[in-house]
Amino acid sequence: MTIAARVMMMHQGGWDEILIFVGPVVIIGLLIYVARKQAPTTPEEDDD
Repeated sequence: MTIAARVMMMHQGGWDEILIFVGPVVIIGLLIYVARKQAPTTPEEDDD
């Protein structure tokens, strides 16, 4: 089996492209979640 054939066999399905996209999206989402959870909550002031 040639190298080109091995590369084609490994590349079938497209799951690696899904991981390349989903991985950073999940990491950014987790960072936003943690940042919002740690942020102090302040009551909103009503200016009447």
